[in-house]
Amino acid sequence: MPHDPTPPHTGDTQRHPFEALTPDVVLDALESVHLRGDGRLTALSSYENRVYQVQLEDGSAVVAKFYRPGRWSHEQILEEHHFAAELMGEEVPVVGPLALSGATLHDFGGFAFSVSPRRGGRMPELDSDEVLEWIGRFLGRIHTVGAARPFASRPALNLQSFAVEPMQWLLAHDQIPLDVQSRWEKQCLIAIDLIAACACLACGNGQFDPQDPDAIQLLRLHGDCHPGNILWTPTDAPATAGPGPHFVDLDDARMGPAVQDLWMLLSGNRAQRTRQLGALVDGYEQFRAFDRRELALIEPLRTLRLIHYSAWLARRWSDPTFPVNFPWFGSSDYWSGQVLMLEEQIEAMQEDPLVV
Repeated sequence: MPHDPTPPHTGDTQRHPFEALTPDVVLDALESVHLRGDGRLTALSSYENRVYQVQLEDGSAVVAKFYRPGRWSHEQILEEHHFAAELMGEEVPVVGPLALSGATLHDFGGFAFSVSPRRGGRMPELDSDEVLEWIGRFLGRIHTVGAARPFASRPALNLQSFAVEPMQWLLAHDQIPLDVQSRWEKQCLIAIDLIAACACLACGNGQFDPQDPDAIQLLRLHGDCHPGNILWTPTDAPATAGPGPHFVDLDDARMGPAVQDLWMLLSGNRAQRTRQLGALVDGYEQFRAFDRRELALIEPLRTLRLIHYSAWLARRWSDPTFPVNFPWFGSSDYWSGQVLMLEEQIEAMQEDPLVV
């Protein structure tokens, strides 16, 4: 019998909260902060939250973001908003929420939501050294602001929350087919042991002791800086947009090492990744020194994301959009593929890190 990837806790008949987020609710929420939509909504790519481009009666457009219930506290969401405001105050091109009726976070119909200005753009061309250097300069500026103070309520990127706990949850909830489970668990444990050698990830409390000469600094990060979260505006764009990169979606902002915001922009073979990383660091170091010791964290961070991703999919399975968009999840073939990727990551973590 094929494995059913539906977690046991989603087997009830209760509707998912997002099923109540109808177009009328979206428009009524905007009207509650004195924005009148003309009825045209476009759903934007987002699995964790619900995000819509909304055309307003005055001809302008905004982006409304409805946060997944129960994921972040209001305090944690506001800390993200304050970080975005700090960055924008330093003229870093981050798209943050608008202050409407004196607030950036609002509640309507059981949902927390925010409204941001609409920004156009395309995916950056990461095969261009000039583009990578440009992105690196702004990452250096983001991290200069991020290093000024820690998050008070947002968590840190660490081994426990991104690997140990997700592994334990998947096993406890029988998410892995029995024909693959022991192999997957074995590779997970080997990977976790290797990551545990990285002190800044193993400790994971987000604290940094400046008196410790061996400590790698942890700072406030974008947290999910993949190419899809960077909008590239051409040099001939309107002056209001500004050319170059615009960073969106700080939803995963947390404490962690600086290299977390660089490694997801790397792809290809070792030589290609080395060239890309060199261009990013060249731009980065025009504003902030980059600690070369962090290069040894790239593969451990990639492995953490791999383990965390499987648990994220399983935990979101009661959300109707997940079975539709991830129909391949949960099969024996999927988990066999995860075993192979973990084996590759174990090898990668034992190789010499990239050098720039």
